[in-house]
Amino acid sequence: MPFIKASTLLKASRILAILLFLGCSNQAPAAVVADAIYTGGPIITMNDASPRVQAVAVKDGKIIAAGSLADVEKLKGAATAAIDLKGRTMLPGFIDGHGHAFTTGIQAASANLLPAPDGQGNSVADLQRLLRAYAQSESAKKFNLILGFGYDDAQLAEKRHPTRHDLDAVSKDLPILIVHQSAHLGVMNTRALELAGLTADTKDPQGGVVRREDDGKSPNGVLEETAFMGAAMSIFPKLNPDQIAQLAVMGQDLYISHGYTTAQEGRATGPAHGSFVQLAQAGRMKIDVVSYMDMIFTDEPPEMKSPWHSRKYNGRYRIGGIKLNLDGSIQGKTGYLTQPYVKPPPAAATNYRGYETLPDQVIAAKVDKAFANGWQILAHCNGDAAIDQYISAVRDATAKHGPADRRNVVIHAQAARPDQLDSMKDLGLMPSFFGMHCFYWGDWHRDETLGPVRAERISPAQSALRRGIIFTQHHDSPVAQPSAIRILSSVVTRRTRSGDILGADERIGVNDALKSLTIWGAYQHFEENEKGSIEVGKVADFVVLSGDPFAIDKEKLGELKVLQTIKAGVSLYTADAAASLPPAQWPAVPPSLTPPPTELLRTATDSNPAATIPAQSGQVARTLLPATQSHACGGCAMSHLMLEGRRVVSAAR
Repeated sequence: MPFIKASTLLKASRILAILLFLGCSNQAPAAVVADAIYTGGPIITMNDASPRVQAVAVKDGKIIAAGSLADVEKLKGAATAAIDLKGRTMLPGFIDGHGHAFTTGIQAASANLLPAPDGQGNSVADLQRLLRAYAQSESAKKFNLILGFGYDDAQLAEKRHPTRHDLDAVSKDLPILIVHQSAHLGVMNTRALELAGLTADTKDPQGGVVRREDDGKSPNGVLEETAFMGAAMSIFPKLNPDQIAQLAVMGQDLYISHGYTTAQEGRATGPAHGSFVQLAQAGRMKIDVVSYMDMIFTDEPPEMKSPWHSRKYNGRYRIGGIKLNLDGSIQGKTGYLTQPYVKPPPAAATNYRGYETLPDQVIAAKVDKAFANGWQILAHCNGDAAIDQYISAVRDATAKHGPADRRNVVIHAQAARPDQLDSMKDLGLMPSFFGMHCFYWGDWHRDETLGPVRAERISPAQSALRRGIIFTQHHDSPVAQPSAIRILSSVVTRRTRSGDILGADERIGVNDALKSLTIWGAYQHFEENEKGSIEVGKVADFVVLSGDPFAIDKEKLGELKVLQTIKAGVSLYTADAAASLPPAQWPAVPPSLTPPPTELLRTATDSNPAATIPAQSGQVARTLLPATQSHACGGCAMSHLMLEGRRVVSAAR
């Protein structure tokens, strides 16, 4: 079993490293003086051999001692900073199992349409109120666009998507674009539909749907998957590189405020990679970011041949592998299932099961290419039919290329069946669960999409543990806030919004939940020797919480607060300081980045070879996605908007 072998090697290598570094001691040589020593509160290491310590010493961004107060304080010198935790709890910094660090910052430039407790978007009337307020913002005036993010039809009082008519009530003159929380769907008002060139004569693109009004022809404003992405890019403003990079920095800041010291860009395009390169070379990366290059749009991303594809960070950035998207979202009823949805979308057949992104043979060819090149694969698979496609492709590629420590990942694995977990174990596949599905959409899945039996089994973390499979948990930001605390609460309690427990047998304990956010995340990224636990020789990445997750009522886990985030021994965030700052705003004049990137970066058109056709008005260019470009993953929809907006805005209102 690959995970056992890997853990055995890990323990051996760690012991050897410690012996070499410390000379058979649990602390640094006597001549070493720590830069800082942390004491005065619970310190949870996520190291099974020593789960808790009294003190930790740090020098040059690395942990040089972790143990008893008496032993660690031997490394204290005149210049050592004595940091008193004051009863607060310190853990390893959180590691992102899957998210979209590049696009998370765009939430700051949008109207927050998330439902409670993350926002106020609880009804169509609420959405209208929030959008009207946003219309007066500098962002809306600058870009002549009303932009909202995070509405969820499952949580609206009306239990439906808003339509163009609902948005027309906000404005008939300005285009309005609102993005579903899953980012697999969106809604436009009539003006936006006109600018995008969508009419009653528009046909559904492959991998997408233009929802219609009762006449079966006129668009009602709701757009799915590729239909949404193609239209959205045509009306979104064209941003300059500095604006794009600044948004990426704002995304890091949001991650940091939630205790993350390693983030993931889970579906990077060429321009997104280029923006991170620009930031890395300018020394503006605050935390580690590992990217996975999109392989849906190309058979061989050229970035995979660059020096940035490495197990080592350069300026806190690297490429870790490639990303495939095999279906949509179950909550949006676009996930690919083997059994029909309980309630199909409007106008869909009663046996509607969602749909695939690509046919089996194309997926198999892409997986084979990755195996042949030694590229780690992250594959977005929500529905069990999509998981079947991925497992089949991996099984064939493994038979051809032989077993190896590839650590390929099943992203979301939301509807994974028991037999599929068995296959994952056999093939060395590692699931990364979006555990917050239970909270955000558990009631919706039970009543509207999967029914009670299948809904009880979503995100089967305990079933994975029983099979000896380790996994990560993730937030898929900007689909949700990048909150490790909300993940922790959701996977331990599996409470839904209504307060019900969805699948009590799939709950996991606090220790395993924290491992899935720390050391197992490091393992997924091939970084378990450098981070993920508080051990000698590892990077001094820490998060300080308001309480001890092991000592409080499990039902109160969601009330824990991130008080401080420390990256390589440097404090990047404190809750006290953040409380005095204004909310993040889209910068009017983003600072220029220097130096410019030294490698040739692909343009948006190169990475996304779409045909750009000027609209009849001459004011807007419409982007037509090729038929193969289907299904944006949750956060990468926002990436496409950031990078490939085509609407040129000449002047503010």
